[in-house]
Amino acid sequence: MVDMHSHILWNVDDGPKTMADTMRLFEQAVKEGIKEIIATPHCYHPLYHANYNAVKNQIHLLQSELTKKSIPLTLFTGHEVRLSEKIIPLYKTNQIHTLACSNYMLLELPSYTVPAYTISIIRALLSEGITPIIAHPERNKAIVERPVNLERLICEGAKAQITAGSLAGYFGRTIQKRSLELVRANLVHTYGSDVHNQSSRPFFFDAGLCYLEKKKELDSIDILLENNARIIENQPFIIQEPCKIEVRKWWKIFKH
Repeated sequence: MVDMHSHILWNVDDGPKTMADTMRLFEQAVKEGIKEIIATPHCYHPLYHANYNAVKNQIHLLQSELTKKSIPLTLFTGHEVRLSEKIIPLYKTNQIHTLACSNYMLLELPSYTVPAYTISIIRALLSEGITPIIAHPERNKAIVERPVNLERLICEGAKAQITAGSLAGYFGRTIQKRSLELVRANLVHTYGSDVHNQSSRPFFFDAGLCYLEKKKELDSIDILLENNARIIENQPFIIQEPCKIEVRKWWKIFKH
């Protein structure tokens, strides 16, 4: 299985502090059945920025360590790119990693809004042959209040990623409910752990899948995991037509 959203590089953002911490995360990943991990440290975030070359160098070092220790994991470069009007020139000058050198880019929105220029950025990326994947939309307040905000981005050609911990209930019952609604509405396409550490932000990779299995979303599991693999292969996603979500229902969930 592929984890396409992770903060596993040490001392570059709010992920692990030491290389030893990172190696312990790798041991946990193997226990959860993960075989490939795309590292997606924050890029041009207000608080964190992992340099392009620093990401490449650390991935190379870590892969060597994994080989030495016979840990069956393959690592890939990536970034979680904060939404910015400068994304296109930064991408063109090789300052942003796409996911596993593919034509997919992990795009992070602000926590509370979907800025008005988001659609223009999506269109600009698509014109460059890059498909943006919206990171953890289930934790964006504007999308919680009006899921049509995400639907509009999907209709423009963006894709979206659901977080394992959200489905597992780590962020609370409200986010767990909205996460399931997004899955059932076909508004998310990939599945990532968004792991940061072993204590407060672990993988929850298996736990999230178990929740979907409990809710009889077996087809959704297959599609999410298949699309993760397709990022590595740089292949088109399996896409299902989005379904409408009752807005009043979302308001009720949000208020509770």
